[in-house]
Formats: sequence, structure tokens, C-alpha cells
Amino acid sequence: MTALETCPDAEQLRQWRRDFHRHPEIAFEEHRTSARIAELLREAGIEVHTGLAGTGVIGTIEGARGPGRTIGLRADIDALAIEEATELEWASRTPGRMHACGHDGHTTMLLGAAWALARNPDFAGRVHVIFQPAEENEGGARVMIEEGLFDLFPMDAVYGLHNWPGMAVGEAAVHSGPSMAAFDVFTLRLSGRGCHAAMPHMGDDVILAGCELVTQLQGLISRERPAHQPAVLSVTQFHGGDAFNVMPGTVELRGTLRCFDPKLREHLEKRFREAVQASADFHGLEVELDYQSRYPATINDAEQARRCAEVLEHMPEVRKVHYDLPPCMASEDFAFMLEQCPGAYIWMGNGDSAALHNPGYDFNDDLSPIGVAWWQALVRRLLN
Repeated sequence: MTALETCPDAEQLRQWRRDFHRHPEIAFEEHRTSARIAELLREAGIEVHTGLAGTGVIGTIEGARGPGRTIGLRADIDALAIEEATELEWASRTPGRMHACGHDGHTTMLLGAAWALARNPDFAGRVHVIFQPAEENEGGARVMIEEGLFDLFPMDAVYGLHNWPGMAVGEAAVHSGPSMAAFDVFTLRLSGRGCHAAMPHMGDDVILAGCELVTQLQGLISRERPAHQPAVLSVTQFHGGDAFNVMPGTVELRGTLRCFDPKLREHLEKRFREAVQASADFHGLEVELDYQSRYPATINDAEQARRCAEVLEHMPEVRKVHYDLPPCMASEDFAFMLEQCPGAYIWMGNGDSAALHNPGYDFNDDLSPIGVAWWQALVRRLLN
């Protein structure tokens, strides 16, 4: 039986998802994943384009009702550099690699929807299903855009989703406005004169300076931002020294700064740079700072968010839609697509699973049929 003679049932979706889970591939290395996606799309008779951002795949489905609007549906396909600890039968077979964020499930849901839409294209217009590589820290969405995503495949709107641990399966969340935070990273190195630990006055105490800077930087959050605007700064690494009786000559600090408002983001970066330089000057140290603005905030278009909510409210598979959940301080490179094209990003409950990016996490297969139904309902509502 061919793909066009049947839609994938829950068991078929489970098999696809667990196959992707067994074979995780990290950013820009998703060669097996990409090939399998393209193979399944072609089995359904879907026009396939490969090569954007290296391992990106785009399928195009034409509606049977003639010309109309064009929308994009996006799923991320990459895994993480994490050692899996689930001991499941379908656990990762690649050491140090794991689908710990559910992108195996996102891929499966969009594939299932693509099959169903190809079998019954009862809509007007066109749908592009976008399988995007390298969401995790590497900005695959930005690379796809730079290589011509919206020029080669013009769209009137684009949509994405993410599974959400802690939210019940059958529930969803929609934000009108910010959904995920902007994401900046920094690496700074303080350098001075190393010396014997018994004679710190003979050198420069870069560890003391680094410790002071860690606490001073939190002043950016408590005193440099309006209290009603969320922001978080986390120093996540502090490296210095390799002997108990030597004051090191350098320390290195790394971390991340996240917020939603673009103007606040600019202000915090400016004040961050000033604080680092002032600390180095006070202690008589040299400083090297690498500050990178990685992802913008994921901000839903209000009208597109409203349309998503309407679709969710009419789906029998969705028991509850949340509108009041706070946006998440984690980040998502789908934000680059939303900067170029109106759209929205929703959350769908993954049940009582381990947290995202946890070695004990697994995507909930009960969510897959709901995600397939969601993508179909969205297309049929917006393109009819």
C-alpha cells in the first residue's frame, strides 16, 4: 500500500519517531535524518527540495482547490551532544548523541501531516513543509534564510511548534507576542601577573576579580532593567588555575544573557561591556571579551497567534488551550523566520516527561497523532 492510499496511523508514527530517536545527529550533520525525510516525502508524491543549510529539506504540497495563499510549516530535525540515560529499547545508538529536545517527534508530526495533506489536498494554495537543521545553538534557520528560503519559497505566513514537558498531552499554549527569549553568549578572559599563593601581593588576583565580576554583573539585572521586563544573566563557566599553591595569570568566564525587548537587549550588552572593562581597569588587568548575539526573541504575530488559537479551540484532540502561561527564557531560532514572515509558534503538552535537554527525556508518542491533526487543521482552516 502506498503513502497516497493511507495516512500514517499512530503505530506508523511511533515507528518513524523511534527510528529517528535511535539515530540522532547534531547540527549540520543530520545526513541520515535528512535523507530519510526526503525519502518519506517522495514516497507520498511530494515535491522535494534539498540542500538549504546543507541538510535542510523542504516539501511542497499543492492544494486541489487551485491558487491561494502559501504557508510554511516548520520542524527542527537536529539532536544534542548528550549521552542518553533512558535505557529504552529505542535509545540512541550513537554515543554522546541524543534527541533530548523532541526534534525526533517534531519531525515525525510534520511528516505525518505532509502525508495526510498529500493524500487529501482539499485546500486552496500551497504548503511548504520545512525540515530545518541545526536549531540547537547553531542558527540553522538563519542559514536557511541566508541561502534563500523565503526567496525560493515565498510564504504569506510560517508556523512552528515545540513539545512542552509538564503540560498534559492534549493541551496547548499560544502567546500573543513574545514566546521565547533572545539569546546572547559571552566569553571573557581576565589576564594579569601570576604569582605564588603565599605572596599574592606580588601578582594580580584574577580569581578575586572574576568572583567580584560574577556578582557585579547581576546588578545589570537588578538595577539596569525595568522591573516589568524579564531578563536573566547566568555565568555558567569559571575556569582558572591548575595548582593549589599558584595564583593563576588568567581566568575565563562564560555565560549567557537573555531577554525579550530589543532595546533592553542593546542596553544590557552596552552596560555589560562597560562593567567588564571597569572591573579589569580597577584590578589592573587585561581583558578579552567575545560577546555574541545569537538568536532574537521569538515573537508571535498577534493576528497569526489568534488564528492558531481558533484552530486549537475547535480541535477535538485538544482539551485545553493556555493563553496565560509566561513566555520562556529559553531561545529558539524559529525567531529568525518570524522576523522575515508573519507567523506564530505554539507549545503542545508532552505530559509528565523529563525536562528538555535532560539525558532522561523522551518524546511522548501519544503527542504525535495530535501534532499531525494540528498541522492538518491549521492548513485546512487557513487555506479554505
